[in-house]
Amino acid sequence: MNKSTPDGLATPQRYGAILTIVIGITMAVLDGAIANVALPTIARDLHASPASSIWVVNAYQIAIVISLLTLSFLGDMFGYRRVYQCGLVLFTLTSLLCALSDSLLTLTLARVAQGFGGAALMSVNTALIRLIYPQRQLGRGMGINSFVVAVSSAAGPTIAAAILSVASWQWLFLINVPLGILSLVLALRYLPANGSRSAMPKFDLPSAVMNALTFGLLITAMSGFAQGQSTTLVLAEIAAMLVIGTFFVRRQLRLPVPLLPVDLLRIPLFSLSICTSICSFCAQMLALVSLPFFMQSVLGRSEVETGLLLTPWPLATMVMAPLAGYLIERVHAGLLGALGLAMMACGLFALAMLPTAPADADIIWRMALCGAGFGLFQSPNNHTIISAAPRQRSGGASGMLGTARLLGQSSGAALVALLFNLFDKSGTHTSLLLAGILATVAAIVSGLRITQPRTA
Repeated sequence: MNKSTPDGLATPQRYGAILTIVIGITMAVLDGAIANVALPTIARDLHASPASSIWVVNAYQIAIVISLLTLSFLGDMFGYRRVYQCGLVLFTLTSLLCALSDSLLTLTLARVAQGFGGAALMSVNTALIRLIYPQRQLGRGMGINSFVVAVSSAAGPTIAAAILSVASWQWLFLINVPLGILSLVLALRYLPANGSRSAMPKFDLPSAVMNALTFGLLITAMSGFAQGQSTTLVLAEIAAMLVIGTFFVRRQLRLPVPLLPVDLLRIPLFSLSICTSICSFCAQMLALVSLPFFMQSVLGRSEVETGLLLTPWPLATMVMAPLAGYLIERVHAGLLGALGLAMMACGLFALAMLPTAPADADIIWRMALCGAGFGLFQSPNNHTIISAAPRQRSGGASGMLGTARLLGQSSGAALVALLFNLFDKSGTHTSLLLAGILATVAAIVSGLRITQPRTA
């Protein structure tokens, strides 16, 4: 067992510990987007409609959203290492079940279970980094984590294309099995135990139930509306969500250690950064879910060609993210975020205005502009969310960071389904226009942060 100290782990153990974090978080984030490119094929193989096949993406996101904050709290109680290791076991087993699914229903159920495993990994990864790295190098650890999340979010189509070029869609999930086993071996050997604490926080079961119901009803109502479900049912879900959510927030305000850290939203820099994150990830998901359908159905490109044409997005993010990490020491995160999101908005509007028969180069430079803008925004925004909160509330801030990202992604996926149903012929074009509008709104909100003092 490796004990962490205020100075983190010794160098050899630190490398092993950060490697298991990188592998685990890469798998968990990738699986939120890796199926996008293959959705048309999955829909055909499982005899499902394009709109209903989006549940393959949404089921995973919903499971994470409703359980992320609860699992983060359990990490505070029972140890981040234990929650992370359990998450790896569950994620690996359910990835195998996804690959063996023979209907849309069984694949969706397997994706829900896989989402709970992914939530366990995401909920404690930032807390583990605080234990792994010495205080003076914590920024470096946070930078690595932000970089992995940002690149993994955008690299799903590229990795999917590489896998689909040599194998069937089932291998999108089977690839997690050997990676999950490797990460578990590293986790058992290298991850540190939680530091000693004077008192264990008390778990509030009603808060956990209300958290799951509030976020679950929100995402389900959006998805149901997008799928054309009964208006009465959707309105009932929204009403239930508002009632439960009101009681949930009021309960959190009375708890000494709340499950949902609503008190942090009173910090202007924190709340503005959370809003920016939700809008930007919603815009990203609108583009990355709708573009594969456009490229394959309208432009007639293959799955592999589609993935390769989407590759400039994550490549540009990879190039820009380290530069953003360097600039955060010198330029206000609000300004960096506003510039990056403005670039992303320009790229999304340019994609919406693609010519009828675009050349590869027409698509590539637009994707690269989106990715560069997203990379300039993401790392400084994550750094701001964590550092704007008091040090003893870093766990809650980490949970809110992940929840904001996943709320944005789930909203984006639901909006794509809605727009595909409303605008049969121009669903992709409308999705890209809305993505550009959301990125513009996010840029404006990010710019408002410039009036706030910079965090340490």
